[in-house]
Amino acid sequence: MGSKDSVATLKGVGKQAAETLQEMKIETIHDLIMTFPYRHEDFQLKDLADTPHNERVTVEGRVESEASILFLGKKKSRTQVRVLVGRHLVKAIFFNQPYVKAKLHLGEIITLTGKWDRGRQVITVSSHSIGPRTEGADFEPVYSLKGSIHQKTFRKLMRQALDLAKEDIEECLPKRFLDTYQLASIQDALEWVHFPPDGEAVKQARRRFVYEELLMFQLKMQALRKKNREEEGGSFIDYDLERLKVFIDALPFDLTAAQKRVVNEICKDMKEPFRMNRLLQGDVGSGKTVVAAIALYAAHTAGLQGALMAPTEILAEQHANTLAEWFQPFSLNIALLTGSVKGKKRQLILQQLAAGEIDLLIGTHALIQPEVQFHKLGLVITDEQHRFGVDQRRVLKDKGYKPDVLFMTATPIPRTLAISAFGEMDVSIIDEMPVGRKEIETYWMKKEMFGKIVGRMEKELSAGRQAYVICPLIEESDKLDYQNAVDLFQQLAMYFKDRFTVGLMHGRLHSEEKEQTMREFTEGKIDVLVSTTVVEVGVNVPNASFMLIYDAERFGLSQLHQLRGRVGRGSEQSYCVLLADPKTEIGKERMATMTETNDGFVLAEKDLQLRGPGDFFGRKQSGIPEFKMADLVHDYRALETARKDAEQLINSEEFWQADDMRCLRRQIEQSGVLSGGRLD
Repeated sequence: MGSKDSVATLKGVGKQAAETLQEMKIETIHDLIMTFPYRHEDFQLKDLADTPHNERVTVEGRVESEASILFLGKKKSRTQVRVLVGRHLVKAIFFNQPYVKAKLHLGEIITLTGKWDRGRQVITVSSHSIGPRTEGADFEPVYSLKGSIHQKTFRKLMRQALDLAKEDIEECLPKRFLDTYQLASIQDALEWVHFPPDGEAVKQARRRFVYEELLMFQLKMQALRKKNREEEGGSFIDYDLERLKVFIDALPFDLTAAQKRVVNEICKDMKEPFRMNRLLQGDVGSGKTVVAAIALYAAHTAGLQGALMAPTEILAEQHANTLAEWFQPFSLNIALLTGSVKGKKRQLILQQLAAGEIDLLIGTHALIQPEVQFHKLGLVITDEQHRFGVDQRRVLKDKGYKPDVLFMTATPIPRTLAISAFGEMDVSIIDEMPVGRKEIETYWMKKEMFGKIVGRMEKELSAGRQAYVICPLIEESDKLDYQNAVDLFQQLAMYFKDRFTVGLMHGRLHSEEKEQTMREFTEGKIDVLVSTTVVEVGVNVPNASFMLIYDAERFGLSQLHQLRGRVGRGSEQSYCVLLADPKTEIGKERMATMTETNDGFVLAEKDLQLRGPGDFFGRKQSGIPEFKMADLVHDYRALETARKDAEQLINSEEFWQADDMRCLRRQIEQSGVLSGGRLD
């Protein structure tokens, strides 16, 4: 019997079990063997003197008292017995297991596993066995199961499968990797992950599978990157360096060292014969727009058109105004195309664009409508790229003949996630703020300080500045949050009556109404904006100097940082107040971290540690794969190593020809990356 045979051939697998296994995507013996436990129960005997409070523990002891039962209601009970464990006389408590009373006899040896309460000297028992501890089975695998299959049954099937087909599993990692990193062979790793003799074996099995998983993923990413660069080709943008230098010198400010480095990386890509596919990361206010302007002007000097796509009309308008100011002395014809541009005006823009009379088109998703045709599109830039779906980005890329593509984001993404989610892209980072930009002072205050905070806000408003008040939006209770914002709006409107104008923005407004409210705030017609919806990333209101975030503990660190970045965009000192009463230690840590640093990348790393990669982007479509073993937070060193190894392999002749690379090559071919299939 081999690993490719059906699980139904295993002893003890009937029709129902086979159907349940199929639901778990286990059809062959190979599928079964490669189903890893999500944790291991540690049944090693521990000394209670060394066991911390609230830890899970396994001990062996002697029954020292008669068991007593207290019935607590329908089918609820508590059985208690005293057990001598070494020098400790402890209480063992069994909930809802009245039948154990008959099994517990004075003087009998018993093995208990449960939660240890050090202060009360109590073990709350989760599992037990009568008699001394049997040798072996110190580490038991625990699998994620469905239906009527129990852990014990699954372990028996696993033992049978390994004995029959373990040797049949092919070793995919070349010997030199196993030797260099001292990794276990596939056969040893499989035995140890399912039936470990000790804790070290579990660790070694995990090391091997983590590296293999990350290497396979990175090989696919690097193969996709190589394929895109070589097969897609791209436009060689032969820009005029002297004209570009004149444009940069004419800007009303000097570039930071980080901006210069990033501009060089982008310009180098544009000169290459392959298509640029680059992600530009920069913290809020780090100056990504000027980098985009330089790239667009470079394309213009090569006789090519540029396109800049933003997620909202107001953001597109702001980009258009800023760029028009910078490009004004250089006679670029700039047009703005959004959903609001209709009729003859729209037709004229479309005609001029197709004729090549428009050099730069700025807009929203209106740019990807079928009737929008460019004459010679050379560079596409999308702002806040995560706000657009993959298909929307692809349509814009296909508008020209393989234009270079630059994705921009103000959401600092930790390096580990950037490598994983955007592994097929090159990543540029602006990690320096422009000179003279004042740090936003951030304070964490409790709810009872609300009156004092409003007083501080009033001081800013009296000095002619504006303020944001943000309420969280929680999908489960849209009604409640709507009411919260309305209450807050009414309170502030009453308090500031006849002195300052208060506006309200919430999820129930139509997009046109939201745009209108935001525009009034931008133009200074509204002094205080109360909002349940996250105020658009990138919206620039230099006069706003005060932000109050209500129930701040309901936001992630990266969200809080994005919100904070809406103020501090002018020359005045700005303030951000987090109003929060977090109940958990993690919540308190998040608030404290926000007051300690203004660095988005530091916060992003912290957020990743506190929340994990699945929640970091706030959605599952983040592009981060679900790994069986690897954890992007804890295994970042292995990820860096795997990326470096994958890059080297993909670009070497040996990888595509050597016999010991055949298994790795086959995995890439099966993923569909090389044949134009999409990478999952």
